[in-house]
Amino acid sequence: MAPCSARVAQNVAVERRRVVAQGLVQGVCFRDTLRRAALRHGVAGWVRNRDDGRLEAVFEGPRDEVDRLVGVARRGPRGSRVERLEVWEEPAEGISGFNIVG
Repeated sequence: MAPCSARVAQNVAVERRRVVAQGLVQGVCFRDTLRRAALRHGVAGWVRNRDDGRLEAVFEGPRDEVDRLVGVARRGPRGSRVERLEVWEEPAEGISGFNIVG
């Protein structure tokens, strides 16, 4: 398995959430923190910095693991300050891997 991929266990209900974090969320290793957490917990998806200064990510995997990633996004890494985190549920797309995009 490639080091930047995440696999979701088969026969497990897959959830998908999109999050947008606002605050001091760029320039503080936020994207890599989420990537490493996703790989550790078997969550697929992507994360990117938006032009408006916010951070956006999609998490797809087992409910408990997706919840963990939402929690990581809510706290952020050391040096960040998440002032607001918006979370939406979306239909799962069956994606694999976890990438930093943009």
